[in-house]
Amino acid sequence: MSSHDLESLNATLDVFLSDVLEGLTESPKTLPSKYFYDETGSKLFDQICELDEYYLTRTELGIMRRHCGEMANAIGAGSMLIEYGSGSSLKTRMLLDALQPNVHYVPVDISGDYLYAIADRLRDRYPAIEIDPVCTDFTQPFKLPENSDAHHVVYFPGSTIGNFSPTEAVDLLSNIADQVGSGGGLLIGVDLWKSPELLHPAYSDSSGVTAEFNYNLLRRINSEFGADFEISQFQHEARVNAAEHRMESHLVSLSDQVVEIDGSSIEFAEGESIHTECSYKYTQSMFTEMAGDAGFDVDRVWRDEEKNFTVQYLVAR
Repeated sequence: MSSHDLESLNATLDVFLSDVLEGLTESPKTLPSKYFYDETGSKLFDQICELDEYYLTRTELGIMRRHCGEMANAIGAGSMLIEYGSGSSLKTRMLLDALQPNVHYVPVDISGDYLYAIADRLRDRYPAIEIDPVCTDFTQPFKLPENSDAHHVVYFPGSTIGNFSPTEAVDLLSNIADQVGSGGGLLIGVDLWKSPELLHPAYSDSSGVTAEFNYNLLRRINSEFGADFEISQFQHEARVNAAEHRMESHLVSLSDQVVEIDGSSIEFAEGESIHTECSYKYTQSMFTEMAGDAGFDVDRVWRDEEKNFTVQYLVAR
């Protein structure tokens, strides 16, 4: 590792620690969901996507299979395709199959080791496609690889936009609009509001993978900062918040306890929770209005037959 890479890693860990201490000294306590995705967390999320209860991935994949050609046409040949939160890139392979070889693919993810491993596998599969991974937090401004003549399109699958509050989502979409420029595009997955009976199991599966995904955030804090979270003293809990049109993930303390993190003592009361994630669900009119506030027009909407999920193509004004 070069000295520059080491400095960058240390800076990232400093921000991570600051975010953790700030969130855990708030009332109610919170932790940013973006820190779920170290290598272990990314692999756990891939397992979540394969669960029977997790309707989102199979529904989005079904939409992609039926309409991928139309999506590729909307993106256009010769484009730079910038994927936010690239993960395993399963859905992306459908797009790359339709776009190759005339596309410049830029996967963006916060989990570096995982990102580079995925990029290497994609290079083996698509030797004619230029693939430039960028390890960064996409919620912050970042520099793209040079390709000034390319039409820029961001791909943001999986309804990850739902992890941001409506205000945060507008800010992020505005940043994307600035990044792609006038006439640039955004292909985005958007989950729709539906019955709690379908929502709750998707975030609290019977096999406990989602719980392990949530617990891994505490394990990561223990590993990175020498904290002493007793994982057995916390319980994963998924909550439907109908008033806010969102699902919530919490880690609930099972006892009165004190956790030490890098010299700071964090007190927990029995029953007190750490709010680790929100997953907002939208009606189409709600999302169209939000996209408009961010400088996008909704150009195309693809839905499943049950109207549980959409993939939408937006054009920046």
